[in-house]
Amino acid sequence: MKIGILAIGDELISGMTQDTNSSFMARELSAEGWQISGILIVGDDGQLIEKGLAHLMGISDAIIVTGGLGPTSDDMTTESIAKAFGLTLYTDEAILSRMKEGFRAFGLPWADTNTKQARFPEGAVIIDNPVGTACGFSLERGGVIIAVIPGVPREVHRMLPEGVVPLLRKTFGETGETRRRRTIKSFGLTEAEVAKRLSDLDIGPGIEIGFYPRFPENHIVVTARGGSEKEVDERLGRIEEGIVERLGKYVFGYDDDTMEGIVASILTKRNMTLAVAESCTGGLITDRITNVPGSSAFLERGVVVYSNRAKTELLGVPPEVIETEGAVSETTALLMATGVRDLAKADVGLAVTGIAGPTGGTEGKPVGTVFIALANDTGSFCRELHFRWDRRRNKEMTAQIALELLRRSLVGIDIHG
Repeated sequence: MKIGILAIGDELISGMTQDTNSSFMARELSAEGWQISGILIVGDDGQLIEKGLAHLMGISDAIIVTGGLGPTSDDMTTESIAKAFGLTLYTDEAILSRMKEGFRAFGLPWADTNTKQARFPEGAVIIDNPVGTACGFSLERGGVIIAVIPGVPREVHRMLPEGVVPLLRKTFGETGETRRRRTIKSFGLTEAEVAKRLSDLDIGPGIEIGFYPRFPENHIVVTARGGSEKEVDERLGRIEEGIVERLGKYVFGYDDDTMEGIVASILTKRNMTLAVAESCTGGLITDRITNVPGSSAFLERGVVVYSNRAKTELLGVPPEVIETEGAVSETTALLMATGVRDLAKADVGLAVTGIAGPTGGTEGKPVGTVFIALANDTGSFCRELHFRWDRRRNKEMTAQIALELLRRSLVGIDIHG
């Protein structure tokens, strides 16, 4: 089966917003064994929407349309699709009532323009939206299934697997293959180095391997196909074992794992506590950690000590150390880690200080210079690093390496190498 993707939105063609939905859908649909016939992006323009739809109709068995289902005047996807096929629009009173009740429950004011999201083309089948207000819908025209869903990424991530894929399976049937997919997540190697290490891997039949950089990580996606679950599981297990063997300590997780989630799981299972002191990252490490549900079980506190005075007053870093060695130095980082650990009476102290840029660097300590320190009951450790990215990426990389060093220290991997 061939599937076309039509992404709609002025924000997409202007470059103001990146179209992550199409890449996500292409991966998910390809894993089902279906072929992507084409991906088009058009603005919020009725004529362009109709032309894009017409083009994909000629090369696809099904089309998935995202975006343009909001309540504003520039959201014209539903109207354009109805016009393209000569269909009238109707208001679904049940959905309208549910929308109004949802607005009341959240204490939000109702505007008449929201009624637009309860209007659908005649003959449409509703696709439920479990995480948003705008439902999607599907139509069949000329033997082609057209599924329309909102463009909000978190809604796409729910509605595609829960609403669209079952619809396509029901309409076109299963492919007859058993499929498994595994994402192996690595950090610390460049994409080129990952590819080099895996270059001698004996892939064999029924296996596809994709490389997907996700700064600052590299993800390896393995798709296995075959006639039976046993066959596919054996193929997937063999390749996964080969990849992990070649990448070694640089593999930190699988599938939906996150670096912070892995760290959280270890700390929670061991009943250990963590305290974090951040300077150049401005709370980014603590933000990532507290994105993990249940982080209160292990995170005792996180402090942003951006100024020199804060480092002294809150963590006890002597002013003379900052004066002689600098706020961005190994000594200061180590004192920050031990200071926050002692202050919180935590098992582990984690600290970062650095020059994120684009200004503030010197000849001895250029922009991108960062010190990351750990302190626990066995002692303390500090690593000096030098980054070359912009301010945001320097902060993101600092947070990632800090969490990675923490992970390695917890699982017994040498953090000095």
